[in-house]
Amino acid sequence: MQATPAQVVDVEVEREVEVRVTYDDGVTATFPVLELRRACPCAGCRGKREHDRPAYEGSSVSILDAELHGNWGISLRWSDGHDTGIYAWQHLRSWWDARGD
Repeated sequence: MQATPAQVVDVEVEREVEVRVTYDDGVTATFPVLELRRACPCAGCRGKREHDRPAYEGSSVSILDAELHGNWGISLRWSDGHDTGIYAWQHLRSWWDARGD
């Protein structure tokens, strides 16, 4: 039997610094904005990474807007004009857990 995935209980966005996601099991995952932008999950950015090209080549970026997508995830509108990726909560959690922070 598979354990129920942790649910998001809080999200904090510091537009030029980081996004913090707190889960109901007490884990708070912190993602720097530049790292998030480079890891955008949209099809176009994934395609670039699959061909060993960076999804974003800039050295700085900020979040202009964030929109929650229910219990599923968050979309971010970036200062470079990009806005098509939706970051799934469970994907972010898996990414965090794999980092071992």
